Amino acid sequence: MSDEPVIQIRNLTKTYRDFWGRKKVQALNSLSLDVKKGEVFGLLGPNGSGKTTTMKLLLGLLFPTEGEISILGKPASDVSKNERIGYLPEESYLYRFLNAEETLDFYGRLFDITAEQRRRKTEELIEMVGLQQARRRQLKEYSKGMTRRIGLAQALINDPDLVLLDEPTSGLDPLGTRDMKDLILQLRDQGKTVVMCSHLLADVQDVCDRIAILYGGELKELGRVDDLLKEQKETQFITSELSDDAVAEIKAVLQKHNASLKSCGQPTSSLEELFLRTVQRSKDRPGQRYVPTAESGADSTSDASPSEETAESSS
Repeated sequence: MSDEPVIQIRNLTKTYRDFWGRKKVQALNSLSLDVKKGEVFGLLGPNGSGKTTTMKLLLGLLFPTEGEISILGKPASDVSKNERIGYLPEESYLYRFLNAEETLDFYGRLFDITAEQRRRKTEELIEMVGLQQARRRQLKEYSKGMTRRIGLAQALINDPDLVLLDEPTSGLDPLGTRDMKDLILQLRDQGKTVVMCSHLLADVQDVCDRIAILYGGELKELGRVDDLLKEQKETQFITSELSDDAVAEIKAVLQKHNASLKSCGQPTSSLEELFLRTVQRSKDRPGQRYVPTAESGADSTSDASPSEETAESSS
């Protein structure tokens, strides 16, 4: 992972309006964050928090009400950027009567990939996602897990620099989930940048380098997973096996009992606990949201009334 940003979002606001132009829903409110090259970035939030809207804005399927998006060095509205993006939607829209080889060949044609490159890439991706035995079966015969696998292969046919995954482990059994997470880590090892949305917090905790938690269209938490999960007011020691008498001793006498100190640091909670705590805090204090510090890039949290937030967004 490098400090080079692949995605830059600044004061992004999206308001949905009705037929008469009246404000209906504010899906995003002054969202600002960066996604760095070579990282797996998790976008979390309950239903209606703005995750899907953010994805569509990144792809250029929606236009922001306010704010700016730079993705791969180009505005989100520049469709040429999509040649370097792979996208796996929550529901894969694939042709049921094609098999895996035909599906990848079809999508390769959309990117004007040569026949030789399509054949080579098809072989690589089918092996990568583990569908060698089902490569000539029609997709209508595929299970949910197999459909997600061929959907991921389709998203990688153009060898993208940025991969957007919407609920990649949705509907998968534990083995399929583990395989999908291994594939995501493999993409990171290849130097690709991955942005994923998921409701399965344990999966995000396993693969993501950094996460952002959205609630009510606002950014509530942002940072590295291991840093956010640390319990700041506690310290944990892990030692070799001790007798009952030694357990009652304090740290200073561990050496007396021939026990080595394995580690010393802050214990962590789970990502699920952090997520639920952030949502509950957001309900209790609706004016509080995360505001990145422009000068130092440090993380910070601010309290602002709704009117103050609107004024800050408009400025």
